[in-house]
Amino acid sequence: MAPPTDIEEARVVICEIGQYLWQRSMVSANDGNVSIRVGEVVVCSPTGVSKGLMAPASLSVVTLDGTLVDGPAPSTEVKMHLRIYNEADDIKAVVHAHPMFATMWAIIGQPIRAAMLPESVVTMPLIPLAPYATPSTVGVPESIAPFIGDYRACLLEHHGALTWDTDPMAAYLAMERLEYTAELTWRLSQAGAVRELPIDEIKRICEVFGTQVPEGW
Repeated sequence: MAPPTDIEEARVVICEIGQYLWQRSMVSANDGNVSIRVGEVVVCSPTGVSKGLMAPASLSVVTLDGTLVDGPAPSTEVKMHLRIYNEADDIKAVVHAHPMFATMWAIIGQPIRAAMLPESVVTMPLIPLAPYATPSTVGVPESIAPFIGDYRACLLEHHGALTWDTDPMAAYLAMERLEYTAELTWRLSQAGAVRELPIDEIKRICEVFGTQVPEGW
């Protein structure tokens, strides 16, 4: 999906992603938030609204410094979205959700190393953990800042998960991948049967797909 080029298109796409998150039980009640950058403004989900019940006209529009341009008050967690957009010009969409298994790992306080499947080695070999910060404060964007350039996803300690990418569907699919990896890792750990691919095969996969072997592997 190409990133939206106008605000009205971005409004529609955010509502679609909100539906995907809600239908897959990645958010409950009013949890989570979604945003899309369009030029020098950001369209984002408003505060206090279920992601499954959003309407295009109800969304917020803010500048890159957080000034409200149109609509109701944005999610109080828009600060972490804005930090990503201000740090990386190529990023056009950010998704925050509380998927069950990813959130379990976030509460445990452990990053996820995903060397069990070739797909994970290529797309999301490591999901780092951003240290806890009080939600809605500047501490949250500070906690994710070290990961913005080198990753497309992270866990938020005691909070949930965050993904970002160059287009909205890629950002959403990263959340799906993150949750699948989190659940698979959890179920295998409970079965006492976590098996990673051999390091030689991991290197071969990275060579074939033109990706880097994660540091320390």
